[in-house]
Amino acid sequence: MPNAHAAARASLERERARLRDELATGIVAPGPMTYGSQAAAATQVFEQQRDLALRERNEHQLLAVEGALARIDGGTFGTCARCGNPIAPERLEALPWATHCIDCQRLVGRGG
Repeated sequence: MPNAHAAARASLERERARLRDELATGIVAPGPMTYGSQAAAATQVFEQQRDLALRERNEHQLLAVEGALARIDGGTFGTCARCGNPIAPERLEALPWATHCIDCQRLVGRGG
C-alpha cells in the first residue's frame, strides 16, 4: 500500500494547496446602494451569501483533507473510522479524505 499512500498524499497535498489558495481570497462586501437598485442589491446579497457558503464548504473540506494527511502519517489511512475494515481503494481514489467505508458511510449519512 505504500505506493497508494504516496499517490493519496500527493493528491491530498494538491487539494490542500488549492483550498488554502481559495480561502486566502477575501469575500467582497456589497458596495453602497443607491435608491432604486433593489435588483442590484439582491444580486450582491445573493453573491455574498454564495461566497460565504463556498468558503464554509472549503473550510470543512480543508479539515477533511488535513485529517486524511494525519491518518497517513499515523498509519490509519484507508481504515474505516467506524468499523475498522479497509476502505475500498476505488473509494479512496475518488475521495482520498474518506473516513468511512461505503457501508458505514451509508449508515452515518442516515444518522446511524
